[in-house]
Amino acid sequence: MANIIDDLNWRGLIKDYSDENKMKELLDTPQTIYCGFDPSAGSLHIGNFVMISILMRLQQAGHRIIAVVGGATGMIGDPSGKSKERNLLDKDTAKKNTESIRNQLSKFLDLEDPKKGILINNYDWLSKISLLDYLRDYAKYFNVNYMINKDIVKSRLEAGISLAEFSYMTLQSIDFLHLHQSEKCNIQIGGSDQWGNLTAGLELIRKLEPEARCEIMTANLITRSDGKKFGKSEDGALFLDSKLTSPYKLYQFFINQSDEDSVKYLKVFTFLSKEEITEIEKEHLANLGQRIAQKRLAYEVTKEIHGEEKANEAIAMSECLFKNDFSSLKEDQVEELFPKNMIINMDKELPLADLLVETKAAQSKREAREFIKNGAILINGNQEKDENKVFGAKNGLFNKYLILRRGKKNYYLIKY
Repeated sequence: MANIIDDLNWRGLIKDYSDENKMKELLDTPQTIYCGFDPSAGSLHIGNFVMISILMRLQQAGHRIIAVVGGATGMIGDPSGKSKERNLLDKDTAKKNTESIRNQLSKFLDLEDPKKGILINNYDWLSKISLLDYLRDYAKYFNVNYMINKDIVKSRLEAGISLAEFSYMTLQSIDFLHLHQSEKCNIQIGGSDQWGNLTAGLELIRKLEPEARCEIMTANLITRSDGKKFGKSEDGALFLDSKLTSPYKLYQFFINQSDEDSVKYLKVFTFLSKEEITEIEKEHLANLGQRIAQKRLAYEVTKEIHGEEKANEAIAMSECLFKNDFSSLKEDQVEELFPKNMIINMDKELPLADLLVETKAAQSKREAREFIKNGAILINGNQEKDENKVFGAKNGLFNKYLILRRGKKNYYLIKY
């Protein structure tokens, strides 16, 4: 079987290995590999998709994967990357979020055949360990000085860290040990902020089973070319749940990336081959104005997460603005085309010139007349030259929306 490490490194996906050469040796033969997912929210986001994509690549390379939803650890709270203690999840919320994440992961990973992959909840084994068993069988192997020197703990000492959060890495370590013993899992992967937790688990296994051949690796935190954290849009996190982040919004986020980032993200987020990406990059650099890499990136990511039909729909919606043809839009797609601050609620009919002033598309009636006279005003894709023509809900798409364009780039969505 082909060793996947070279491809993961080329894509810039891996930050740290416990031992890269030993990891390569392990991956020369089929392995069982696990990654954990925190159910602190009801949906995973685009940052989580980096880890999901690594699992998908590993599975496609012939390895068996285990996706662990942290139904138990999610109730404690991971201090990694947090400046203060998070609110603890109650059992019902953790259970609800866990089920939601389970359904999402099932879309991307082959979990039909247990020989290829399984999805499990760490509540199933951690909840059965009594306090005395935990202290006697596991906690005694963790040196407090060793734990304090972990970055995930050290960064929180000044602000304060509870015993519950301090113990989090011991619970995640138990996960790795449990899966090693019950599922012959020898590899754990996680985000770069999980390095302390992953190494703690590796150390626990080595103390209890010195002959075990286990290794870990972490994924790079994906950043933009300006150094800023990746994955936030104007509306916040980009969720994998289409009800929270629509396919169109996801498409728009990726199509608006910089030239440098778009090529970088083709490697990270898509399953195009090295040869295909190299060719896209070459064509993109030769025709910068055409945004070839951005378009392919946006399409591939949207297709991977939401399917080909939704990806094509997102392209069609994007072209509506470019072509000024909104006839193919569905009612629930109209508002998606515009940021919330561009949607203007209206409850009265107005002549065109007054409508421009009311929506602040013109500063005065005189300026409004100039725009209209010069042919700069379009309503729902049609040029309007009659300043006295009255517009209201009856003129709107679905008797509700007027898409007003002034000039080439100034849009206003009027909602009745």
